[in-house]
Amino acid sequence: MTETDAIDICREAIMAMIVISGPIMIVMLVVGVIISLFQALTQIQEQTLTFVPKMLLGFATAIFLAPFMLSHLTTFTLHIADRIVAVGVP
Repeated sequence: MTETDAIDICREAIMAMIVISGPIMIVMLVVGVIISLFQALTQIQEQTLTFVPKMLLGFATAIFLAPFMLSHLTTFTLHIADRIVAVGVP
């Protein structure tokens, strides 16, 4: 394995991490902005108002997108396993 192969694997791992965690992070960002806007408009400064909806929607998004995330992670793992096997082939 060369340095180029190691860098390529790291790049693929980072992209897989972004694709898997991106949708959840986007949902959490949108919910956070909406709640912050609501708090600014109504001047309600309750801490649980920000935490509970983000937690519930984050879990719901993770459950809803679990098949997509699992298939992407499985594809990535199989690709890495194929590359590991290819290193041992002369």
